[in-house]
Amino acid sequence: MTYSRTSVSRGDGSPEVTGFYDADTGSIQYLVTDPKTRKAALIDTVLTFDPESATTDPSSADAILRFAQSEGIEIDWILDTHPHADHLMASSYLKDTLGKPNAIGEKVTDIATLWRDYYNLPDAFDPVRDFDHLFANGHTFAIGDLPVRVMLSPGHTLGSITYVVGDDAAFVHDTFMQPDAGTSRADFPGGTAADLWASLQDILSLPDHTRLFVGHDYGTSQRPQPEWEASVAEHRRHNSHIGGGVSKKDYIAQREARDKMLALPDRMLHVLQMNLRAGRAPEPESDGNTYLKIPMNRF
Repeated sequence: MTYSRTSVSRGDGSPEVTGFYDADTGSIQYLVTDPKTRKAALIDTVLTFDPESATTDPSSADAILRFAQSEGIEIDWILDTHPHADHLMASSYLKDTLGKPNAIGEKVTDIATLWRDYYNLPDAFDPVRDFDHLFANGHTFAIGDLPVRVMLSPGHTLGSITYVVGDDAAFVHDTFMQPDAGTSRADFPGGTAADLWASLQDILSLPDHTRLFVGHDYGTSQRPQPEWEASVAEHRRHNSHIGGGVSKKDYIAQREARDKMLALPDRMLHVLQMNLRAGRAPEPESDGNTYLKIPMNRF
């Protein structure tokens, strides 16, 4: 984790949002706080993973916990938007550390079914066991006194969800990138550019002033410093893939063409078989060690 930045609350109904940047994966982890109650949720927190040595390290997640403690913030929720392909989720670790519930979208069960085949692990992955809540589209809950609404936002994966918090913040994961970087890829198993287009339109239907917090940023040649916040209005006007009235047909064509040029994330085949267990490693084998299974020549 290289640095953090806080987007302050704008008043009643508006959360305070601190983003923590994970440089290894370009991921942004969010601490979303109700300013009145100091209750909070963590969204898409990273457990550091080294694919070369297959080792894990909780230091990034622990740094966020120390920050929350120093600010008098009580974390009540551990949330993820989807089973990530580029980083290892800290959900299970945080659940064990904090004793608080973890959650993800209910269609993670469909994603688990898909990946059981890729790994040839027919009895693996039980999201009902590993997550306390599987949120459906339209589900509501609260962070302190702030209402939260869940939106199904497929395309990047078939089960991605968006968290709309209060009246001016949405955590849109791997749908939008920053306006100058466009949108996220849609070529993983179960994802489609057509589904992503529909999800982008749903997000753009939120009020213009809504702050959209994205899942990743890698900077650009003109903007080397990572960023992760822009408004609905900014995306509608200036997003380089979809802004200014790009048609569905043209968007899908450019998204699919771009996706064909992208390599798989270097952690994908490692971390998905853990993220479908909320970031928990497979059970130890007879020698007491844990092993990951990597499919060959499938991708």
